[in-house]
Amino acid sequence: MFRRPGKPGSMFSGGSPTREGLLNTRGDSPQRRFHDDITRPSSDSEKPLDDEIDLHGNSPRRTPIGDWAQRWFGSYHTPDQGYCDRNDTGRGRLPEKGRNQGFCSRYRICFIMTGVILALFLILSGSGVFWIYKNAPKDGLSPPWYPSPLGGTVKPWEESYRKAAMMVEKMTLVDKVNVTTGTGWSQDLCVGNTAPANGVGFPALCLQDGPLGLRFMDHSTAFPAAVTVGATWSKDLMYKKFRAHGMEAKMKGVNILLGPSMGPLGRMPAGGRNWEGFGPDPVLQAVAASLAIKGIQDVGVIATAKHFIANEQEHFRQAFEWGLPNALSSNLDDRTLHELYLWPFAESVKAGVGSVMCSYQLVNNSYACGNSKLMNGILKDELGFQGFVQSDWLAQRSGVASALAGLDMTLPGDGLHWLDANSLFGPRLTEAALNGSLPMERLNDMATRIVAAWYQLKQDNQTEWPAPPPEGNGGPNFSSFTDKKIGLIHPGSDDKTTAEVNKFVKVQGKGNSHGQLARQIAAEGTVLVKNEGGILPLSKKGSSKKRDAAGKYKVGIFGEDAGPGDGPNECPDRSCNQGTLGSGWGSGAVDFPYLITPLEALKATFDADAVEITSLLSNDIPVKTSSSLLNEQDLCLVFVNSDAGEGFEAWDGVRADRNDLYTQKGGDKLVQRVARECGNNGSSDTIVVVHAVGPVVMERWIDLPGVKAVVLANLPGAESGNALADVLFGDVDASGRLPYTVGKSLTDYGPGGQILYYPNNVVPQQDFKEGLYIDYRHFDKEDITPRYEFGYGLSYTTFEFSNLTLTEKKAKSASPAPRPDVKATPPSYSPAIPDPSTAVFPSGFRKLKNRIYPYINSVSDIKHGPYPYPKGYDEVQSPSPAGGAEGGNPDLYTSHLSVSVTLKNTGARKGKQVVQVYVSFPENIVDRSTGDHIDFPPRQLRGFEKVELDAGKSENVELELTRKDFSYWSRGLGNWVMPTEGEFTVSVGASSRDLPVKGEW
Repeated sequence: MFRRPGKPGSMFSGGSPTREGLLNTRGDSPQRRFHDDITRPSSDSEKPLDDEIDLHGNSPRRTPIGDWAQRWFGSYHTPDQGYCDRNDTGRGRLPEKGRNQGFCSRYRICFIMTGVILALFLILSGSGVFWIYKNAPKDGLSPPWYPSPLGGTVKPWEESYRKAAMMVEKMTLVDKVNVTTGTGWSQDLCVGNTAPANGVGFPALCLQDGPLGLRFMDHSTAFPAAVTVGATWSKDLMYKKFRAHGMEAKMKGVNILLGPSMGPLGRMPAGGRNWEGFGPDPVLQAVAASLAIKGIQDVGVIATAKHFIANEQEHFRQAFEWGLPNALSSNLDDRTLHELYLWPFAESVKAGVGSVMCSYQLVNNSYACGNSKLMNGILKDELGFQGFVQSDWLAQRSGVASALAGLDMTLPGDGLHWLDANSLFGPRLTEAALNGSLPMERLNDMATRIVAAWYQLKQDNQTEWPAPPPEGNGGPNFSSFTDKKIGLIHPGSDDKTTAEVNKFVKVQGKGNSHGQLARQIAAEGTVLVKNEGGILPLSKKGSSKKRDAAGKYKVGIFGEDAGPGDGPNECPDRSCNQGTLGSGWGSGAVDFPYLITPLEALKATFDADAVEITSLLSNDIPVKTSSSLLNEQDLCLVFVNSDAGEGFEAWDGVRADRNDLYTQKGGDKLVQRVARECGNNGSSDTIVVVHAVGPVVMERWIDLPGVKAVVLANLPGAESGNALADVLFGDVDASGRLPYTVGKSLTDYGPGGQILYYPNNVVPQQDFKEGLYIDYRHFDKEDITPRYEFGYGLSYTTFEFSNLTLTEKKAKSASPAPRPDVKATPPSYSPAIPDPSTAVFPSGFRKLKNRIYPYINSVSDIKHGPYPYPKGYDEVQSPSPAGGAEGGNPDLYTSHLSVSVTLKNTGARKGKQVVQVYVSFPENIVDRSTGDHIDFPPRQLRGFEKVELDAGKSENVELELTRKDFSYWSRGLGNWVMPTEGEFTVSVGASSRDLPVKGEW
């Protein structure tokens, strides 16, 4: 991100992004990155941090070359860990006895490979090839934004901040540090844990993944993935899904749920974690995220909006995970940030979200979790965020600098590496407060924001949230690190104390009501894209036109994706593609309590007296099978898939991000074979079902004469087969709509849609030069015909749009109303530095290995002297004119236009249609503050509503469009601007390219 010359309040210089940008890892100069500035006020008092990490952030036990070998060859062993499961470095579950025999059988191979790599390393290092490990990110040019705005400035949070202030006022220094620092990976029962402030009654907090369901959990629901929820386009189901999700978290003792995800947005269709979000349109993503947050927080659980921000691919997302010392830098301009990637976060803040998670990668060469402009200037000032910012796991790359930049909580608490017991907060945060490096005002605000969020969600209600033991029976009733009833209470430490850690509380709703909800979501998130000749819905008795001599209708089911494989939980965090695909992999995945396969559901639904089902659950059909099986079928159903996931795991050459958009495991060849040979040389019909993490290129088979229907079932979760059967047999209408564009090739998505698979710099650089033009916006601008456009989907009935009426609610005006004054007064505390003796380890205190504590060893540890604050730290910042309330200036959400349209069901059965509203901006718009010509996508989604109608019935559907819907972000003004010259075109219809009714305003 860039400073506009001569205008310190502007974030960017505009134009195409370059590889220079925001503040670097420590907030000022890249040459002093990571931990070297954590607590020491001057060079005279510098000392190594327990000799555990060198100047390049490397642990003696885990060198860059070791990490590189692990990333590409799978596993390695360290004496202190005692196991070789690679899952130990990716927020994965700790191994149990016998659990990792499959992984550890590769130990000797890994050892040999690591030796070979090490030898190569020693040879090349002599020639200076590994200079890459001695170079820092480029110096950032983004203006600094300090100090971090205080929380407690809006009325809806006023009472929670009042209560929080009373509690924080009584906290000791170590209490405040406990609240803001995780205890370390696997030190307690959740994937993230903070320590309590016992003296004031503030409990330890449990943080748990994730956006799909509850990770590492028993007796909970494997819901459909968010991409499937997005495909429903149902606001009702978006809310209900996450309310049920939140209720399960609450019943398991989870305080903070690590979801929903709205980053990645989905810039690149092959992105490994796109499936954790709702689709690559900011409005669809924002509406779903807002409703998800309301659902989670309506039951009292703190939701987390993640990953902030521009975290769009897995390759190189995290330092050292890919063998490089720095993460990738996402480089984008201010307008692109605001109009695409920030939009869902703004709506999340407007919805009152309690927590935001900063992402791993750099943004314009500054780590997102150490970026003052992003966290202080945009999130906390412009968007008025009142909750707390937490780091992604090991995303924090500096100490004091990240706290000054707006980070409030570090997770899991470890330092630069897993289980290194060398936190960048913890005791160093204590030291920084005591030596004056970190102002007490900042530490007080960090603690207050966390406590205020706890009060805001009413977690102080001990009837709803009982205190953890020994005071009560609350807290987490599960362990993320063992499936057994009795287990270690501090599994990542040397403490061998055990207790009943898994109580196996059933949280799936009465009568598995959450499973039924999951089934409905999966069904409505199933998208029918081809239905030639109305072959669907199917008859449960088959077709009377085709029966064998015994009167049976023969149905063949082909493909591994139709069956159970080796079971849904075969691989850690679902990190392999085998059997039917119900989820992507990574921290967003869950343990399936069960998984209804398509084969199981189809067998249960077809009438066994009339239909004979034959299945071949393989993607490789033997040649001899053609005559004996394929040719005798009256109908063939083919199941194929495409999988991806988070960067800490890889499968069969797919290193998180997909390598292409084709189906995997020979799926395309399977479809071709079946379609050409089903029946007598292809005379019978073929239906293709695709389970995938995102769009799939179908050009190798979509136009084959035998392929009559194609169903995109996305990632359906546990009720996969049942939901699919509901749609295939017409028990419910086919009402899913595409939350993304299906192109004819990966290149159709443009240069901005391509994963950076190989590093192109010391710090890999990915320039978002396409600006606003991702997914359908790119296709529309370049006039590329997709296979199926964004928002597209067929129904079993037909609909008609008519009678579009646009009613002005408020006249056009270029600028929003002035930023309103602060409505509430933030808490204030004494700036006095506490007595250092109160922060010393108590006498006789037992320290657990790898656990993070807030205490210092001695008062003599505290050294005083000048601290090198980031450049611009003392500059006075003007509040953003786009701010003033949660989500930004409240006038941005003022309705300016009411859109009314008549929707009629013209078919013969009940069905559902999604009314989609798109806005086209006037042409020839010039930003008067800069003279820039403002380019707009041909059309942009601005609202939608899903409507169910009986056959022949009509309904008037109304949607409100706001000032923000008609505005663009001006880099010159640092504000939203509504064009007042020319006319907007409002188009309404069934997809981004099927818009039969239009009007102008």
